[in-house]
Amino acid sequence: MSLTTEMIEFGKNGDKVPAYMARPDDDAQHPGVIVIQEWWGLNEHIKDVTRRMAEAGYVAISPDLYRGQVAEEPDEARKLMMDLEREDALNDIEAGVNYLLEQDSVVPKSIGVMGFCMGGALSAWMSTKDNVGACAIFYGNFRTDDMESAVQRVQAPFLGIFGEADAGIPIEGVKQLESLLDEHGKTHDINIYPDAPHAFFNDTRQSYREDHAKDAWAKTLAWFEMYLT
Repeated sequence: MSLTTEMIEFGKNGDKVPAYMARPDDDAQHPGVIVIQEWWGLNEHIKDVTRRMAEAGYVAISPDLYRGQVAEEPDEARKLMMDLEREDALNDIEAGVNYLLEQDSVVPKSIGVMGFCMGGALSAWMSTKDNVGACAIFYGNFRTDDMESAVQRVQAPFLGIFGEADAGIPIEGVKQLESLLDEHGKTHDINIYPDAPHAFFNDTRQSYREDHAKDAWAKTLAWFEMYLT
């Protein structure tokens, strides 16, 4: 499929949020999806995921939460993540949702959100927002100290993708999340991949696990097709 890709900006309370956009190069209408970066920033891997969503038939954008900064080393990424206020990041993402909703080429008027690592946690929080039609959360979670109150606010169908061997997202917390989603009657599908480490979807890292990544991608596309089209 031929794509159009470009850097764009959209407004947020008098500010401008830069973002990478990829969309099918046609005059048809398509569902919209937000792709949220890992703690590394808006790097080539996240741009590639955004293009892959466009190839699957979506208008996809990835807000640049770090405003041009991209980390190469974990210590640098950790500092960038720690300097990012969650509410500021969520406001950037919500501004992206509103931008997509304003586009005549985007239907239905309910946006999908997916994120990885830090972006997975932000995607989980976006499941509590209006105008979000479905969320895919790759190895991210609510904090355990506010998990129940957060789950009570979940509105969007919630797809969770986790690795059993993820040292950063303990499996006990994932099981607690699944139990609370069950208890509160939330539409969800939690998937735990055996022996998969953190960031097993990222094909630029040693953590990549091809079979699990392909299955998780297929589940994500099926989830969005079910709830966004």
